[in-house]
Amino acid sequence: MSLEQKVADLEKRLASLEKNQAKDQVALVIFSEELDRAVAAFIIATGAAAMGQKVTMFFTFWGLNILRKQKLYAGKDWMSRMMTMMAPSGASHLSLSHMNFWGIGTKMMMMKMKEKKVATLSDLIKTAQDLGVNLIACEMTRDLMNIQDEELIDQVGSGGVGSFLGEALQSRLTLFF
Repeated sequence: MSLEQKVADLEKRLASLEKNQAKDQVALVIFSEELDRAVAAFIIATGAAAMGQKVTMFFTFWGLNILRKQKLYAGKDWMSRMMTMMAPSGASHLSLSHMNFWGIGTKMMMMKMKEKKVATLSDLIKTAQDLGVNLIACEMTRDLMNIQDEELIDQVGSGGVGSFLGEALQSRLTLFF
């Protein structure tokens, strides 16, 4: 192979690497409805967005309950109604992952957050939306749990795992909560 061919081959490989290089973006998977995990996810998301990063948050399984604004029962089968009844109705009704103690731990944590001027989860969600964080509800989970558009907060998109993986594969950082 001549020197010119080797240089051309290296230039081609370099162009391919540059094309597939991770971008300044962050991908988060939220599969838990626990308050402390949700707050951590939104603090990281808003921090990254404030630093100019593109941020995508993919909510699946129980994590989708964070994005609820109301519970709807009409038009659902009995199992979907039961799942809706047992699920929290959004960001202000989540419990802690540890030391919850039938809700007392959650109330104590909320008091401590207020005392320390830590933003509430609802405030963090609003900030994330204002910063352009892309909130994606998992289509499969929505179908499985029969979660309708009217049950979710505004500015939530819908997508499958393929759309999330497309974002994650281009991200410098992917985290799970």
